[in-house]
Amino acid sequence: MSKGPSTVIGDADFMFENTSVKIVINRNCPAIELAGLEVGPFKEGEEHEVRFWIARELERAGIVRLREEESLDAVKLYKMHWKENVQPATQISSLSEDFYSRLRRYLASLKRESIKRPEKMKEYEKATRLSRDIVNCRLKKIVSLASAPAQTDQTLNNLTREERVVYESLREIIDSWKFAIIKLK
Repeated sequence: MSKGPSTVIGDADFMFENTSVKIVINRNCPAIELAGLEVGPFKEGEEHEVRFWIARELERAGIVRLREEESLDAVKLYKMHWKENVQPATQISSLSEDFYSRLRRYLASLKRESIKRPEKMKEYEKATRLSRDIVNCRLKKIVSLASAPAQTDQTLNNLTREERVVYESLREIIDSWKFAIIKLK
């Protein structure tokens, strides 16, 4: 039996939390202990590579910031939205394997900011709208791919881990339905 969507999403998030990310040090800091691991010492301006969950804790403390290419922002989200919408329904663009993990964290961050600073609410609402559009557009394409003849590895490689679960589940359901309807396989 294949894993369900919530299990796959949980697995993807766990893997993402433990991936290495690049950080830039905002201020000098002696070595510190996080969950039994010692990190640092850090010097202002240096770059380091740490696990995402460590970077997040150091960022909350104001010690570091993620390098720009490591984080999702409104501009990147808008570009993804545009790219996904200009492609034909039969073509699905490639996303980073951790796109949805980054997206969930970006939206959660904007939501927290909008609670503290109400002027951020419009940015949060726009990002949420763009995210829903991206998900809906990709989902329509996945349904189309799953109901078409078998896809090439190149096409399937453009799907994220979470999307492959949806594709494979739909493909199985559609193939089973076709067999039951016309007794072909």
